Amino acid sequence: MTKPVTRAVILSAGPVTPAVRRYIRPGDCIVACDAGYRHAERLGVQPDLIVGDFDSAPRPPQTGHTIVLPHVKDDTDTHYAARWLLEHGARTVTMLGALGGARMEHTLANIATGLFLAKNGVCVTLAGDRSELHYLLPGRPLTLAKGDWMYLSVFPLDGPLTGVDLAGVFYPLCAATLTPDFPLGVSNEFTAPQAHLACTGGSGLVVLTRADSGA
Repeated sequence: MTKPVTRAVILSAGPVTPAVRRYIRPGDCIVACDAGYRHAERLGVQPDLIVGDFDSAPRPPQTGHTIVLPHVKDDTDTHYAARWLLEHGARTVTMLGALGGARMEHTLANIATGLFLAKNGVCVTLAGDRSELHYLLPGRPLTLAKGDWMYLSVFPLDGPLTGVDLAGVFYPLCAATLTPDFPLGVSNEFTAPQAHLACTGGSGLVVLTRADSGA
């Protein structure tokens, strides 16, 4: 693979519907992880790279660059893809097929992988049909558009999230501290076209969610 990488999409093996195609832009580097290569055709894209140990799907026909990983390894296939993209200069990464499905541990592992990328300066989004996830880190405030999102939740990931400011939401915060054992930041709501978030310490996960069906 020779083209430079700036924006990238990781296709993991979790649930994916055609609706998430909106997250893929022309020129994105598409990296499919293991069974995630099956999503590429559904989304109408051609992977630039396929990586995996292929324990959850047969090894695909040789249609492009493929990296076959050993079954016994420290990285998940998705984390390997994330490290590869970081090493090749990616600055924006969207992770699709990373949420939901039958394997809760895979969702948690993918959230951890997203945090790894975010801590290394990458702008990361994990997206599904009904939710979109972002990372809140010190010195990197977020401005998120309401769009068709109903709820905005903030969770600390690796200890207390300190100096939390939230504006443009029903429950604003100023210099607050969120702790992992008390979900104070769950199910906030937009009250303005944009929400503004910042923190001074820790790492946060911001979850945007659409309204419940029938709401």
